[in-house]
Amino acid sequence: MDNRIFGLDPQLLFDTAIGLLAMLVLFILLSYLLFNPARKLIQKRKEFIASQLEEAAKAEKDAKELETQYRAKLDKVEDEAEEMLSDARKKALDKEKEIVAKASDEAQTIKARAEHEVELEKNKVRDEMKQEIVHVASAMAGKFVAASMDEDKQAQLIDETLKEMGDETWQN
Repeated sequence: MDNRIFGLDPQLLFDTAIGLLAMLVLFILLSYLLFNPARKLIQKRKEFIASQLEEAAKAEKDAKELETQYRAKLDKVEDEAEEMLSDARKKALDKEKEIVAKASDEAQTIKARAEHEVELEKNKVRDEMKQEIVHVASAMAGKFVAASMDEDKQAQLIDETLKEMGDETWQN
C-alpha cells in the first residue's frame, strides 16, 4: 500500500457519497419530524404570546375606559351631592325666613290685639267716667234743688262733691 495517510479510492468516495446522502435524508426526515413540529410549537407560542399581549392591551384599554366612566360617575355623584346640599341649604333658609315671617306676623297680631284691648279699656274707663260724672251731676243737681242755694253755698257743694269723688277719678 501506499504510504499515504489519506487515499481517495472509489470505495471511500462511494461510502462518503452514501454517508452524505444518508445524512441528507436524515436531515430532511428529522427536519420533517422534529424541526417542523418544533417550529410549529414556537409559532404557536409566539401567537399565544401575541394574543396574550393583545388581550392585556385590550384589558388595559377597557380598564382605562372603566376608570374614565367611574370618574365621570363619581363627578356626577359629587355634583348631585353638592346640588342636594345646596337645595337643603336653600330650603333651610326659606324655612328660616318663613318661621321669622310667621313669628313677626304673630307678634304684629299680638301687638294689634293688645292695642285693641288697651283701646277697649280706655273706652270702658271713659264710659265709667261719664257715668260717674252724670251721677255726680245728678247728685249735685239734687243738692242744688234741695237747698235753694246762693253762690257761696253752690261753691261749697261743688267742693264737697269733688272731695267725695276724690282726686283719683279725675287724674285717670
